[in-house]
Amino acid sequence: MLLAFDTSTAACTAALFDENGACLARKDEVIGRGHSERLVPMIAELLDGRRPSGILVGTGPGSFTGIRVGIAAAHGLAIGWDVRLHGMSSLGLLAAGVDTNAPIAAAVVGGHGELFVQQFEGESLEPMGKIVSLRPEAAAGLLDAPIIVGSGAMQIVELRGWGEGIDALPTAADAMRLPAVLRLLDPKPVYARAPDARVREAA
Repeated sequence: MLLAFDTSTAACTAALFDENGACLARKDEVIGRGHSERLVPMIAELLDGRRPSGILVGTGPGSFTGIRVGIAAAHGLAIGWDVRLHGMSSLGLLAAGVDTNAPIAAAVVGGHGELFVQQFEGESLEPMGKIVSLRPEAAAGLLDAPIIVGSGAMQIVELRGWGEGIDALPTAADAMRLPAVLRLLDPKPVYARAPDARVREAA
């Protein structure tokens, strides 16, 4: 069995899959903050005594704190259970929730008024470009996918004046829809921009 979870947004989401990739159980909660308090109990409820043979954790980008909570938990569980651990793209997970053959872009509100964005092929979900952090105006000029999904989707659609915007959160139940390039990542945070805290230079 494979346990997948993501804490990069206001959602705390987890799912359990069998060896054929079928979803056995899922939990999705919109909690805003407090992932560190809710995640492990949610996983325990989901497993109900079962033990997975692998873990898949969302690597972001998104909430700095949420991403760190999820990845730290994933490493701890992987060590405790002695199972394999991989990362998955949180933006890809968002895109995987939309059933379309057309190109699709994920857009998530980041810091400093910017959006984390990435565009994907519709059917395969193969990435069509790198993850970038941009002002909404710049993101609107960059993305040409007809469908935008995520907390920043409506901003882009309104600025472009065309397309469909879907304000949605990721669900771990879509993890097995991701192609290997988005599902076999290093289990480390993808922040997509420099952190706010900076090392003070010596005088």
